[in-house]
Amino acid sequence: MKKTRIFVAGHRGMVGSALVNLLKKDANVELVLRDRNQLDLLNQTQVSKFFKEEKIDQVYLAAAKVGGIVANNSFPADFIYENLMIECNIIHSSYKAKVKKLLFLGSSCIYPKHAPQPMNEQSLLTGVLEPTNEPYAIAKIAGIKLCESYNRQYGTDFRSVMPTNLYGPNDNFHPENSHVIPGLLRRFHQAKINNESKVTAWGTGKPMREFLHVDDMARACVFVMNLKKDEFDKNIEPMLSHINIGTGVDCTIRELVETIASVVGFTGNIEFDDSKPDGTPRKLMDVSRLKSLGWQSTTSLEHGLSSTYEWFLSNIEQYRG
Repeated sequence: MKKTRIFVAGHRGMVGSALVNLLKKDANVELVLRDRNQLDLLNQTQVSKFFKEEKIDQVYLAAAKVGGIVANNSFPADFIYENLMIECNIIHSSYKAKVKKLLFLGSSCIYPKHAPQPMNEQSLLTGVLEPTNEPYAIAKIAGIKLCESYNRQYGTDFRSVMPTNLYGPNDNFHPENSHVIPGLLRRFHQAKINNESKVTAWGTGKPMREFLHVDDMARACVFVMNLKKDEFDKNIEPMLSHINIGTGVDCTIRELVETIASVVGFTGNIEFDDSKPDGTPRKLMDVSRLKSLGWQSTTSLEHGLSSTYEWFLSNIEQYRG
């Protein structure tokens, strides 16, 4: 039996590495992987040549330039240019090479800043985006529209998934450029080993956020990819190729901070600096469409945080950032 040749673009990233770990367990899959020294995804000629030669059956497009608020504010041109080029090169080459299926990984930031909560797929392009990461969000929206447009014009089977806030092994623990969970894990860890008496968190702790473990994200991606086309299409509005992935459950930042402190074993005081901004009051994904297809997350936040902290401790010398 011929194995399915699957290209995971961005296989060294947090989501890409989780996908690789999961797909390796399938004996019918032959993974095709290239790092940036072997294949420059910004180079149209290289990407086109790669797809012509490798005869890929499926693509997971997890490659992207990502970063926190500081990075997005500092390098907006890099974020929009690099993400657009990666998407255009891979999606167009996949069409030209007759790839059977492609799954594009977007972000919840595609939705308007003041979208009704929980955010459903129909909220796309109904309002103004969050200004701090607008270039990145626009690039991700373009990726969705690329998939939709190729499906409409050429009959391709290109799908898009929009994850909520992700965390887990291979996350970025940089002290300035990380997202909230890896940043807090690192901060509480340092406070514990330095015997600090308190840790200060930004804001009031009242905003609510949703978090999904990256292993759940990988399982959801494979689930959506493996759906038969008629199963996928009947749960998707005409010309709408994207679907939300999340837990459907959120918590306050205060609850998150206190849980991380408990997981790390920090016993000092926790203070909230309400002079710092809170951001959007709530960001929760409507995952009813995904649940109706038959998938939901299984990793609890506390268990996911514990396993992520264990990974951080095991990789403390070489973690990203």
